[in-house]
Amino acid sequence: MLQTTDTLLLVRPYQFRKNEETAINNYFQEDLLSSLSAQQAQKEFDNFVHALNTNNINTLVIQDEGKYDMPDSIFPNNCVSFHKRTAVLYPMFAENRRRERTLNYVHALQQQGFTFESIIDYTDFEKENRFLEGTGSLVLDHVNRIAYCALSPRADAGIAHQFCLDMGYEIFIFEANQTVDGLRKPIYHTNVMMSIGTQFAVVCTDSIDNKYEKRNLIKRLEESGKTIVDISEEQVGSFAGNILEVQSTAGDPCIVMSSQAYRNFTTEQLNLLYSWGQIIHSPLDTIERGGGGSARCMLAEVFY
Repeated sequence: MLQTTDTLLLVRPYQFRKNEETAINNYFQEDLLSSLSAQQAQKEFDNFVHALNTNNINTLVIQDEGKYDMPDSIFPNNCVSFHKRTAVLYPMFAENRRRERTLNYVHALQQQGFTFESIIDYTDFEKENRFLEGTGSLVLDHVNRIAYCALSPRADAGIAHQFCLDMGYEIFIFEANQTVDGLRKPIYHTNVMMSIGTQFAVVCTDSIDNKYEKRNLIKRLEESGKTIVDISEEQVGSFAGNILEVQSTAGDPCIVMSSQAYRNFTTEQLNLLYSWGQIIHSPLDTIERGGGGSARCMLAEVFY
C-alpha cells in the first residue's frame, strides 16, 4: 500500500466556532470574537480546496447543511477513515461531534462510485466512555504498517490495539504533552505533534517527556527509513506538525499545510520538505484558532 493518495474527503462547514465540548482538553482552541467566524471559516475552506484542486488533487466535498449543531464538522478525519475497500468509524469524545456521523461519509462516497466491502464500527465504545478519534489519534505509516498513537482522553490504548488487529498494523504507543498554565498535559491528538510521509517524519520529540519512549520512537522511525524533521513545541503551536503528504493525479508528491505552519518552519526544514514534495499551503487562521486543528485535520484520505 502506498503512503499517499490523490483523493481527499472534506466537509464544508455551516456553523463554525470554538467547540465548548472539545475545548476542555484541546488547549490550542481560542475564543473567536467575530460574529462572522463561520463565514471566515467557509472562505478559508474554499480557498484551501481551490489550492488543492490547482495542484491536481481530487477533492470530494460534503456540505454541512446546518441541520444539527456541529461546530467541528470541518474535521472529518476524526470520525472516519478509508482503507481501500474498508471504511472505519470511530468513537468520539464530544457528544456534539457524534452528530457528524449524520453526514454519512460512506454513502456520500458510494454516490460517487466508490464501493466498500466492509465497514468497521468502533462507535459502541462511546457507551464505555472510551474513544479513538481516527487519524487524529492514529498517525499511520501505511507502507511499514505502523500506527503511532499518543495517549490522551481521546486516544484509548485498547481501541488502538483493536484497530491494529483488525487492519493489520503494528501499534506504537507513547505519551506526548504540552505545557498549559505551567503543567504538562496530554496533547489531544497525535497528528498535532507528528506527521508521517513516504520518506520523512515531522515530529516534536520535546513533547515526549519519558526519555525511554522518546528514544524508542526515534529508533522506530529511523528503522522504518524515515528522515526525522524535529520541530519545537512552539512550532507545534503553529500547527507545523499538522501536515499531510498527498499526491497529485499524476503521482507527484505534495505536502499540505497551513500558511501559519509554513511560516514557522525554519529555512532548513522547508528545504528538506521541498526535497520530498511540492508544498501546498493556504491561510487557515480562523479554523486554527477556533477549532484547534489545521490542514491535516480537514483531510480524510480516500485510499481506493
